[in-house]
Amino acid sequence: MIVKTQHKGREFTGVEIGASNVRRYFPRDANEIELHLDHLLIQLGLNPEFWQGHAQLCDPRLGAWLESKNFNGRPGEAPIPLALIPSGKNSYRLQPVGASSRLRPRPVNAPIAAA
Repeated sequence: MIVKTQHKGREFTGVEIGASNVRRYFPRDANEIELHLDHLLIQLGLNPEFWQGHAQLCDPRLGAWLESKNFNGRPGEAPIPLALIPSGKNSYRLQPVGASSRLRPRPVNAPIAAA
C-alpha cells in the first residue's frame, strides 16, 4: 500500500495511512503493530482514532528514521509517498517507493552503468 509522510513544520512526525488502507490491510482487533524500518523494528500502539478516520502512525523513532532517509527535499514541502508492505500478522515494512526495484539483479548481459 502507498502511504505518505507527515510533518509538523520542518520535522517529519510519521506517516498517514489513509482510512481505506486501514480497512483493507489492518485487522480490526489489532492493538499494536510491528514496524520494520530497515534494520530497526519498533512496536506501535494503535489508538482509537486510528480506527475512526485519523489513520496515522506517529512515533519519535519513526520520525528520526524518516529524517535519516534525506528524501532530497524538505519536510515542509509536499508529502513523500512510501510503501507500507504487510510482512506477517500485524507486521509491516516501511520503505521508500521504488526501493525494491533497486534490489533487482542486473541481467547477465546488461552493460554496467558508469559511476
